[in-house]
Amino acid sequence: MERYNLHDAAINYDDDDPDGYHAGYVRVGPHVGATMLGASIYELPAGQSICPYHYEYGNEEWLLVLDGSPTLRHPEGEDELGRGDVVCFPVGPDGAHKVTNNADGTARVVIFSTKNHPSVALYPDSDKLGVWPGDERDNLLVRRESGVEYWDRET
Repeated sequence: MERYNLHDAAINYDDDDPDGYHAGYVRVGPHVGATMLGASIYELPAGQSICPYHYEYGNEEWLLVLDGSPTLRHPEGEDELGRGDVVCFPVGPDGAHKVTNNADGTARVVIFSTKNHPSVALYPDSDKLGVWPGDERDNLLVRRESGVEYWDRET
């Protein structure tokens, strides 16, 4: 059995994240030998979000608040969450979400997710579509407006 302590996790920040999305993270799964379920710890300084508003097909996600009071945007509006709160983001539009720290202090959350491939994410605010087939070389992010007809370039 491999053990990993969520409270002692070393958080990494990506220097190229834009302002508003400068959240630190650590992927827990590799530390415990997981292959079918993922978990990421996110550290959110004041005013920062984990990622843009989105929903997924192929994977369910859960959020657990470890510390702080992040704001959750969801299809029905926004709610401030507190330490120990757990929410589920089901597959499809009903699971749309964005997590932002609107409080003064730092928030820390864990997001658990199934790891099914292929997976698809839709970003309603920017009308983007992301496809992750399981091989990073084939990942694709496009605007839905760039869609083509089924037989395009086939005949």
